[in-house]
Amino acid sequence: MGRETERKFLVRGEFQGGSTGKEEIVQAYLVKDAEKVIRIRISDDRAWLTIKSKPQEGSFSRGEWEYPIPEKDARDLLSMCLPGRIVKTRYFVPAGKHVFEVDVFHGRNEGLVVAEIELTDESDEFERPVWLGKEVTGDPAYYNSNLVRKELFFESEIDGEDKE
Repeated sequence: MGRETERKFLVRGEFQGGSTGKEEIVQAYLVKDAEKVIRIRISDDRAWLTIKSKPQEGSFSRGEWEYPIPEKDARDLLSMCLPGRIVKTRYFVPAGKHVFEVDVFHGRNEGLVVAEIELTDESDEFERPVWLGKEVTGDPAYYNSNLVRKELFFESEIDGEDKE
């Protein structure tokens, strides 16, 4: 079984200066239920089918299986997906021994910027850049599978402020 151990944060401030690259992403969901999501993702001429389980009890780790598929097949599969799309620009920003993937969302989620870091296990330590804002790991409101249909965010969430 593949495993994903990922933490997620809102971004506040400038992060692009440290970026080593970026890619444009479109993704949609074939299946979304309480136990799993099955996603199609296209970036340039590359595409993947990804299956993710729900997080394990008391954890933020979950099962993840990702398979490259032909880009043409992915475009055909988009027509079978649930309504909505995620459109985002992903930046790769090194910090210590890790690389943050910083997603700048477009379309319905314009203004939302979220950083994700993949860890080897849940106790893994990592460097926290100054632009890293409030942690939203485990908050379903920030799962891409929920953002695909989310219309609006509170202004404080878009701005990355830590209001509680």
